[in-house]
This record gives sequence, structure tokens and C-alpha cells, in this order.
Amino acid sequence: MNLIMVDNQQKNIATFIHLSTFSRFFFPLGNIIGPLVLWVLNKEKSGFVDSHGKQILNFQLSIFLYAVILGTISIPFFVFKLFNGIDFIDFNGFDGFHINISNPSPLLYITGSLGAIAVIAFIIELALIIHASLKARDGQLYSYPFTINFLK
Repeated sequence: MNLIMVDNQQKNIATFIHLSTFSRFFFPLGNIIGPLVLWVLNKEKSGFVDSHGKQILNFQLSIFLYAVILGTISIPFFVFKLFNGIDFIDFNGFDGFHINISNPSPLLYITGSLGAIAVIAFIIELALIIHASLKARDGQLYSYPFTINFLK
């Protein structure tokens, strides 16, 4: 619960720091650059803003690291699929296009599972960001789960 006495300006800044992660939908790495800029400009104003800024940056850096790990795990499956010649999809020139669903490759299940994990993680990330924004708006501290504390 950690209720702290902060004014509305500090609550708004902390809320916008969390919500600035959605700038990733407009420019690359906006989920890190947006909160970083807002945090650096406002971290001296209060410990509340500083705490929220560190939390969102640690969370976004952790998510980035997890995405790199998941991507690294999935690369061998894509490479194996490309060079193995398993015929899940057959291109016969421009004469025809055939999809063979009767005998899907096990790699399809593995890469599909990794993709599903990525989609579920993305939805959870968005929900956690919104939850943290609401906590900041209410003047409460929030600690993201699954976060590595890069900034202390």
C-alpha cells in the first residue's frame, strides 16, 4: 500500500513516466527513451517521482532482456526450418500454392508456442504498466514483478 504524501504535480509526473512507455508505438525504443527523458528531467523534484522512474526503467530493461533471450532461443528453430526443407508450405513456382496441414512439423508447435508466450507476455506487460500508472496517480509506490533492478 505504501501511501506517501505527495502533491498532484508529482503524481501526474510519475503517472506520465509510466504512460510514456506507450510511445514505443510511435518510435523505436520509445518505451525506454520516453520514461528515461521524463525521469532524468524530474528525478530531483521528489523521491516519489525518482522511485517510479527507476521502477519503470528497470521493468522496461528487464522486458527488453527477456525479449532478447526469447528471440535467441527461437532463432535456431527458424534456421533449422529454413535449411531442413520440411514442406509445411510448398511453392511450386507461380503455378500453384499448397499448404500441407496434414503433417505439420514439430518446429511449428515449438515456434508457435514461443510466439504465444511472447503475445501473452506483451499483454501482461501492458496490464502492469496501466496498473502502475493508476498506483502513481493515487500516490502509491509500485514495484513491478519479474524486474531486475538495474537502477537502484
